[in-house]
Amino acid sequence: MDVFWAAPPVIRTLTALALVQSALMYGGLVEFYWAPFVPSLIFSWRPQLYRLVTPFLLTGPKLDFIFDLYFIYHYGSAAERTMAPGEFLIYLLFVAFSLMLTAGGYLGVSILQSPMIMAFVYTYSQMNRGTKTRFWFIDIPVVFLPYAILLVTMVRVGWYGALVDSMGIIAAHTYDFLTRIYPTFGGGRNFITVPGFVERYFTNHDTSSGYRGYGTASRAPRPAEQPSSASTSGSSWSSWTSSNSWNGRGAGRRLG
Repeated sequence: MDVFWAAPPVIRTLTALALVQSALMYGGLVEFYWAPFVPSLIFSWRPQLYRLVTPFLLTGPKLDFIFDLYFIYHYGSAAERTMAPGEFLIYLLFVAFSLMLTAGGYLGVSILQSPMIMAFVYTYSQMNRGTKTRFWFIDIPVVFLPYAILLVTMVRVGWYGALVDSMGIIAAHTYDFLTRIYPTFGGGRNFITVPGFVERYFTNHDTSSGYRGYGTASRAPRPAEQPSSASTSGSSWSSWTSSNSWNGRGAGRRLG
């Protein structure tokens, strides 16, 4: 439990919700009917607004249940710790909205957790530029990690699975471009900002934040400001890609 409570607040909550929903559904206590992303039901005369959330909270079955929760926790925590108080919540909302438009609306995918995890992986790879990670039996630059996973996905479940997961990369890169790359290098304005009340809430309630009521400490740098000196462990991705975690995601999970 200490590991769980040590995680940042947003990803801690997201992991707990995914754990509860997936356990209830795979345990047969709640029907899978409530999970899929179905635009026609969301925008019906009796809108089922919970479908804006539940498609992101259903893991894969069996061993995928453990792996998916771990990767949400691990890569999501790493991303949230580099952001200002409340910023990860805005990032998560942006990624979720983008995935509903692309993977859900355009590609017709009903469960959106897999591309969301890929978005976390992409953000993780960008903030650890300059380091290497072990992918299966070889060391690769960490920035290539999302694309290596896409290649494995394409080999295992087909091009459609890789296409679905690539929507997560596009969503995360778009957020990075709009909030960091374009304002920093293009001289543009950052229109995606953290509302004041959200920042104040997380500043007051997140004890691990670098922001304090009596002053502001230096927060962890954004990806382009300073590369991380930590190297990642290869055992996790080796286990994931050697299992069937990506099976049944991109190639399936369509409604109908």
